[in-house]
Amino acid sequence: MAGSPERGRFLRAADIPNLICVVRIVLVWPIIMALIDSRYLLALGLILLAGISDGLDGFLAKRFSWQSRLGGLLDPLADKLLLVSVFVALSMTGLVPVWLTVVVIVRDLVIVSGGVVYQWLVEPVQPEPSVASKINTGIQLLYVLAVIGNRMAGLPPAEFLIIAGAGVFVTSTVSGLDYVVRWSGRALRSRG
Repeated sequence: MAGSPERGRFLRAADIPNLICVVRIVLVWPIIMALIDSRYLLALGLILLAGISDGLDGFLAKRFSWQSRLGGLLDPLADKLLLVSVFVALSMTGLVPVWLTVVVIVRDLVIVSGGVVYQWLVEPVQPEPSVASKINTGIQLLYVLAVIGNRMAGLPPAEFLIIAGAGVFVTSTVSGLDYVVRWSGRALRSRG
């Protein structure tokens, strides 16, 4: 029985966004090590590379319709893994308050565990990042870049870090509650 020529290929063009996500996941370890070793310029460069890769995989997936269920799961996983790991490393080095890192981790644990429960009890989860979640990710990224920049060059000033840290707290709380409310409502509607 002859198969299609597409099946014989190891890599398809549509897999490129997923591979870029995997590269972003692989970058997490060198970023963490650079932060722990106080090599902030290297960490900053790798975080920026990860950010560019995030934009590139999203652009390719949308532009060429290379979206997949795997990509829909890998992309937020890569984002969460990167940001949570950076927060933990910055807390370990005393640059980020531990309580703020706990807020970031708890938010992600609530979202992921809620997704697992929804998948198990209701139906397959179709990842749909909310506007609140996208804002939260942006604020978290801005905060960690500001913390690293402050440590490297004294910019932005400490007052900005306080404001950005408060933004992380507020957006983490709001986006976490948003997910709980939206997905609980969906679960109730689908089971009722």
